[in-house]
Amino acid sequence: MDYYEALGISKSASDDEIKKAYRKMAMKYHPDRNKGDKEAESKFKYVNEAYETLKDLQKKAAYDRFGHEAYKNAAAGGGGNYNQGGFSSQEFHFDFGGGSSFSDIFEGIFGGMNDGASSGRAEMRGNDLRYDTSIGLEEAFRGKEIELKLRTNVKCEACNGTGSEGGAIPRTCPSCRGTGKMRFSQGFFMVEKTCTACNGTGHIIENSCKTCNGAGRVSKPRNISVSIPAGIEDGAKIRLAGEGEAGIRGGKSGDLYIFVSVKPHKLFIREGSSIHCDVPISFVVAALGGEVDVPTIDGKKAAIKIPAGTQSGQVLKLRGKGMSVIRSSMRGDMMVHAIVETPVNLTDRQKELLREFDKGSKSSPKSEGFFAKVKEFWQEL
Repeated sequence: MDYYEALGISKSASDDEIKKAYRKMAMKYHPDRNKGDKEAESKFKYVNEAYETLKDLQKKAAYDRFGHEAYKNAAAGGGGNYNQGGFSSQEFHFDFGGGSSFSDIFEGIFGGMNDGASSGRAEMRGNDLRYDTSIGLEEAFRGKEIELKLRTNVKCEACNGTGSEGGAIPRTCPSCRGTGKMRFSQGFFMVEKTCTACNGTGHIIENSCKTCNGAGRVSKPRNISVSIPAGIEDGAKIRLAGEGEAGIRGGKSGDLYIFVSVKPHKLFIREGSSIHCDVPISFVVAALGGEVDVPTIDGKKAAIKIPAGTQSGQVLKLRGKGMSVIRSSMRGDMMVHAIVETPVNLTDRQKELLREFDKGSKSSPKSEGFFAKVKEFWQEL
């Protein structure tokens, strides 16, 4: 199968489209989702093989020009193992346990948000962490301090994160000279593999720390205070740099991402910095005008004038009574939706007065416009 066909893309696909297609196919055929399915396993390996080729500009150019013949030539010239149309998984370092492009991408999806540290020393960086929290609309208006309780990998104090007993500095790996990678020529390709001497870390530890077993980090509970700013919106995320998992053997720590969801409110609906609220208005107040008190998001109340002749659904604005604007002292507006109530359980006298009122009243502008359109519609039939 053509590599592009395997990923379900065209030859003109961008790098992002190739990566997205690979993620989709790799998830579809991943062995954990298709246990015992040899066909899915074969497709999974081929999808990885296709991605390893198409993500690299040089390999992609060679494939676009020569197809699978490019790999036959490379395998013959470099002494590699030809595997019916491509390099073997070993030659493209498809180490499914870690260090492969598949591992990198899925670590970005499920293990954190660092979007796939590549092989070698980049793996020493700690994973990013995600924490989901839910707050009320009033808390989103005022802002809130939350205390997170996490259990994560932190730097080992016994070895100061070096992984060596007593905090000794690990020596540079002589095989890869500290890069964590080995490169060799394969035909007209340069093939890169994780250094087996140091397992891609770039360093050799003589005596591993007994506390962390050479990892340079241990699992411990942590308490982290987070300030949620006033005006934060539903779905927003807060990034705390360096507050994720500690890296391996002194590697850089990952980041912590706080995903905030804002719960629905029983009175208000938020729209950006505006607050919307349905307020029932009596028939009399709507007709004659008046003033009513409405609740506001800050827990207070505000008086709003109802103009005479207010119609149901009409929107009245209270300036500066809406949500806080993030990183600003300003506030949005509050939109009051007038809901004119029809009186019920009338007395005989009230009914009589309404009939007298109806006889002497003029039609409203909306009624006149509506029935004019109805009349025109009937005439066209």
